[in-house]
Amino acid sequence: MAPSTSELTAPAREPDVAPHTPSEARIPMSETSESLSILILDDEALAREALKECFAGGSHHVSAVATADEAMARLARDMVDVAFVDMRLENGSGIDVIPELLEEAPWLRVILVTAHGSPEAAVKAIRAGAVDYVAKPFDPQEIRALTAKLLAARRRERRLDRKDAEQPDRKNGPMLESEDPAMRKTLEMARQVAESDATILLTGESGTGKGVLARAIHYWSARSEKPFSTVNCPSLSKELLQSELFGHVKGAFTGAVRTQPGLIATTEGGTLFLDEVAELPVEIQPRLLRFLQDREYERVGDPRTRQSDVRLVTATNVDLREAVAEGSFREDLFYRLNVIEIEVPPLRKHPDDILPLAYTFLYRFAQEYNRSVRGFSDEAERRLRAYSWPGNVRELQNAVERAVILCRGADVGSELLPGPLGEMEDAILDRDGGQLVSLEEMESNYIRHVLEVTGSIEDAANTLGISTTTLWRRRKKYEI
Repeated sequence: MAPSTSELTAPAREPDVAPHTPSEARIPMSETSESLSILILDDEALAREALKECFAGGSHHVSAVATADEAMARLARDMVDVAFVDMRLENGSGIDVIPELLEEAPWLRVILVTAHGSPEAAVKAIRAGAVDYVAKPFDPQEIRALTAKLLAARRRERRLDRKDAEQPDRKNGPMLESEDPAMRKTLEMARQVAESDATILLTGESGTGKGVLARAIHYWSARSEKPFSTVNCPSLSKELLQSELFGHVKGAFTGAVRTQPGLIATTEGGTLFLDEVAELPVEIQPRLLRFLQDREYERVGDPRTRQSDVRLVTATNVDLREAVAEGSFREDLFYRLNVIEIEVPPLRKHPDDILPLAYTFLYRFAQEYNRSVRGFSDEAERRLRAYSWPGNVRELQNAVERAVILCRGADVGSELLPGPLGEMEDAILDRDGGQLVSLEEMESNYIRHVLEVTGSIEDAANTLGISTTTLWRRRKKYEI
């Protein structure tokens, strides 16, 4: 869903504000409520006062300024939670000001105010760093509702800070932390866009943690108390996938012995994650497009039109633009899914995270399997850093799990890990003579290796970046 567009109606007359009233109005806070510090940046005095009036009688601390320089000075002096920034300022565009505000106050939540509300404006605003936008003329009730949503998000952040639990799932916590600037930028962008209702497309190689990031986006959003559901698109036939998403009524097809509501219905108010969305059958794509456009759908075998409020996050390890060019994916659906694209980099692009991740997995599996393993040998650490990890974080996790199970000492040795001088060399060379082999034999050896170090056919297929059907064909071809 594109970011919400609030229809705002400014008062027809100038608000009843005495000429000497200061631009900053402190509204008393009740004993039970929390307040936000709100900054308004608009070069028109009437617009500033009209927006301030939206918070009259509330508990928020509201201030207003006319220039970007005044806004920067206010941020340098005071703690500000939310900033309403007008699109058109006297000396430039409000969109250009947003990055400067966020550099001064990274925690700031920016709302762009524009007289030309459109999906394109929403995308530009969010890419610049805003969490949402509102369109003029504005309705005070809509402004207050949006502010309440941001207050709820701030409460969740404060609660998480108190619990020292930034991650929604401690098992996957290390995947949501990074020492690498590029990966940190990815995580920061995910946290930022989580607060909007924009449809998000996660791209990147298999095993990079797109599913973990999708779940984190849900928990960082205002929908965190609602359901989170996942559909792996290649794992179901088109008939079952259609029923899984939209539901069916009893007798709709052979085997439909009872009515099923479908995930769109059961995820009401929450987040639906479509993994490997490039594999979505072409027959289902128009129905998903219609749901994204109108929030309407029908269950299989039922003519009744239903509505649902579900946020969609999708992921793919292939280039959807190529799929569109090949005709296997609808162009209009691609643009609906690609409102915000977040690329998750492969593990080899942020190698400083390899050892922290490896140790986190080691401690977890040592406890899970009741092993006395406490670390990696120096050579094992060197191998962990030197290996390219084509299967990314998933392969690292599986490799550490296997090493912990096989380890008989206190430290994992290098012989238990894949690496340029270990099992990976055996996978691409002839195991007996160490001679170079044909491409087919190299592929055969590598598939065998991946099957050995992963826990299931599905994990192996994900690591290899192919479907389970393709893996089955390759196994049959090579008699694996």
